[in-house]
Order: sequence, then C-alpha cells, then structure tokens
Amino acid sequence: MSKALSTFALVAVFTALLMALSLAVARHGYPYGAIGVRRLDGIADAGSFLPLAAVYFFSAMLMMILPIRAAGIVLTHAADALFWAVIALFATIVGCLVARWAFGQSSVLWALVNWRFLFAAAIVGSHFTMNELRRNILLRSLFFVIFAAAMLACLFWSFPT
Repeated sequence: MSKALSTFALVAVFTALLMALSLAVARHGYPYGAIGVRRLDGIADAGSFLPLAAVYFFSAMLMMILPIRAAGIVLTHAADALFWAVIALFATIVGCLVARWAFGQSSVLWALVNWRFLFAAAIVGSHFTMNELRRNILLRSLFFVIFAAAMLACLFWSFPT
C-alpha cells in the first residue's frame, strides 16, 4: 500500500511539474507549450480506465478459477502490470489537474468528481483484496461472477459521458 501511495505521489508531482512547465511556456506565447499541454491532456481522461478495467477484471476472473501456480503467473504478469498502469494513469490525471489549478483554473478540480474514476477504485480495491478472495472458496465463486459481470460491462455497456 505504501509503495502504491509513494508511486502515485511521485508520478503526480512529475506530471504536475511537466504540466506547469508547458502551461508557463504557453502563457509566454510559445506554441510548444500548447503542444505539451495537449499531449498531457490526451492521456488524462477518465474514460481510459474502461479498457484497463476490462482487462484487469478478466485477469482477476482467471485468478479466481486457475490453480495457485497459474493464478500467480496471471497475477505477476498481467494484474500487477495493469494495477501499476492504473496508479500511474490516475496520478497523471491528478497531476495535470493540480497544475491547471495552480495556474488559476480553479474549476478544473471538479473533473475529479467523474464517476468513471470508480473503475480505477475498483481495480485498486480488487488488487489489494485479491489474497483474501483467493483463500475462501465461497468468495472465489462469488467474485468470479462479479469479475465476469464487471468485465462484460466494461467491454460492451454503453456508458454515457
């Protein structure tokens, strides 16, 4: 948990510094600043969590039914990588918004109220409780169905913006 928080904080600070640099350069009239802002804003979207959540929930679903050795391979080679991608993506979004807020765009922090961030929270919560879910056969069966439903919803449901 502390490694995830420190990673989140470091990525958020780095992103905020880069966004602040881009905003400062753009404020001085250089077109390169606008390019940097557009690139950072391009990845800073809550909708990016939908496909990541679908792949994560598929790997979590597999971890519920696979034997322990195969589930460990799925955990270390898929679920862990997706978890860290979600941490880095959310930190990037927070860093961009904090830098914009620091440059006087006070209403930009309301973007963090987007309901699509619940997918990121679901991935993080699932990842931290995965050991407990694997220990109990009832929880394993229940969460196999929950992860399957979440995966299918992330893939095929048309979520309004």
